[in-house]
Amino acid sequence: MRPRSETHQSEIILSETMQGGAHWSLTIRAGFTLRLTDSEGGANVGMLFYNPANPLERYNAPDTLKCQHTFKLTKGNCLYSDMGRIFCSIVEDTHGWHDTVCGNSTRAGLEGRYGAMTYQEYRNERAQNGLDSFLVEGAKYGLGKKDLAANVNWFSTVKTDADGTLGFVQDGGTTGAHVELRFEMDTLVLLHTCPHPLDPSPTYAPKPVRVELFEAQPVADDDFCRTSRPENGRGFENTELYRRGSIGSSPSMGGN
Repeated sequence: MRPRSETHQSEIILSETMQGGAHWSLTIRAGFTLRLTDSEGGANVGMLFYNPANPLERYNAPDTLKCQHTFKLTKGNCLYSDMGRIFCSIVEDTHGWHDTVCGNSTRAGLEGRYGAMTYQEYRNERAQNGLDSFLVEGAKYGLGKKDLAANVNWFSTVKTDADGTLGFVQDGGTTGAHVELRFEMDTLVLLHTCPHPLDPSPTYAPKPVRVELFEAQPVADDDFCRTSRPENGRGFENTELYRRGSIGSSPSMGGN
């Protein structure tokens, strides 16, 4: 028998470890939960979300933060598309703060910090950056640079000083910290385990992440993510209309 989720007692249908500096993509059906675990502490997971039936619908970080009156992502928050629908809800989080404003690491940024670490010299130990990782995965679905949006950086904390300057919090992460994303609609997910763009580490040493997928429990009327903000209640209604095939789920109906 396959292992079960400790939280929901559901059978785990996928369990993989992504090494640091790797990239991946998969389509997750509505009603399933994706758990990410920071296996060694200090991981960063860049992630983007698209509607697989219409990739023009994609994750919208500004609306996600604005409608929930927050700067960080944590348990109870929902991740919105630019159509006012909810890709997924954060139903568990032991890290407590996830960034969605700082974007991606780039080849130029990593070379400026670590020097050129090419495949010809370093083979699989070469430096992988977040932007190129998203482009490689997106190309498998016909997505290019113009299709990339502001992404999430799971397990990375950034805060502002009195002048408004963003700074990376070097807490080293917590070994075993995890976050669980319950998907409310079918979603194409692109992800990578490259360093956060503001990570000041003197060495290129991205950390591995455990990825698990299992069936979620039905969403109750008093679900914490649904009720954490009035706007989320409307977001869930908008998403449910779409899932049922209604023609009434226009962006403005979300009221965000």
